[in-house]
Amino acid sequence: MSLADKVLAVNNDLPIRTDAPVHSGKVRSVYWLTAVDSARLIAERGYDVAAEAPLAIMVISDRISAFDCIWHGEGDMRGVPGKGAALNAISNHWFRLFREKGLADSHILEVPHPLVWIVQKARPVMIEAIARQYITGSMWRSYEKGEREFCGIEIPDGLQRDQKLPELLITPSSKGVLEGIPGVPAVDDVNIARSDIDNNYAAFNFLCLDDVNRYETLLREGFDVISAELARLDQVFVDTKFEFGYVTGKAGNDKLIYMDEVGTPDSSRIWDGPALREGRVVENSKESFRQLLLAHFPDPDILLNKSRMPERQALAHDNALPTEVLMAVSNTYVGIAEKITGASLELSDNPKAEIIDVLRAEFGLIDQGD
Repeated sequence: MSLADKVLAVNNDLPIRTDAPVHSGKVRSVYWLTAVDSARLIAERGYDVAAEAPLAIMVISDRISAFDCIWHGEGDMRGVPGKGAALNAISNHWFRLFREKGLADSHILEVPHPLVWIVQKARPVMIEAIARQYITGSMWRSYEKGEREFCGIEIPDGLQRDQKLPELLITPSSKGVLEGIPGVPAVDDVNIARSDIDNNYAAFNFLCLDDVNRYETLLREGFDVISAELARLDQVFVDTKFEFGYVTGKAGNDKLIYMDEVGTPDSSRIWDGPALREGRVVENSKESFRQLLLAHFPDPDILLNKSRMPERQALAHDNALPTEVLMAVSNTYVGIAEKITGASLELSDNPKAEIIDVLRAEFGLIDQGD
């Protein structure tokens, strides 16, 4: 069996019973269940959600994206072995810890397979909630050019690249294109200040002004929980992106929850502690793949300059990366997942067949003929 067989690259063609289009993102595909199947699972599995809550099957892939492109490798490797299972395992670990510490719930109701979540539909808050403990990446590039204000927060002069910031910095950006918010351009992923959110909380899908404080508290608490646990493993939590949304509980109450993924190598920077003490930055996150791409191609400006997106897409489409490059990424993802969870990550030989079997036999979501 080849390495390519172990990769789940296409995840939007599973025969899961649904009466809605499958929604596919860069990494995950979402299958909205029928109202009948949602109600049946809520009753059978005893989920703590409203009886009529819409449920979905969320299937993660092993695809690897960077610089807004999907990359592939030699030998028809359309992703990174173990990447999806690693992301899910890490998120499951942190979501569980958040619940145990009384922070907030997540959208996940059950994990029937390492690549699959059963989730409840959440109403997303339209904010990419970003927290930074160190100045690096895009923030450093802007700082180096003289920028000193980030999302309405003044940053002091004299900072060095990869230096720890005086305090945890919250630098949110918009999620999606939001129209009609004063001072906020109607484009995706634009930096916003806390005052922008306070003055227009309903436009960002907050139910009340108090929930703006609640989101920021959950962001800080979640960051602190992950940072403390990683420090125990001699790893450094550098920065991360959280997402939040609302769900309705069994009693009819609206709850602000964590959603998407948390503390993963895709959504965060994690540095190796021993290397950092020696003055070196060793990434245990996707940043290592980004840096590899920047070094691999002769004109890195194509990857950094948004005005050259057609060239960038052609670069990703036309260039199969060496197998050892994708396996290095696999080792990073699987290694940090096993370190965080304390358990070995078993890679499936045929992930798609496994998913179909479990969703048919245990959840009745695949018709017998499929």
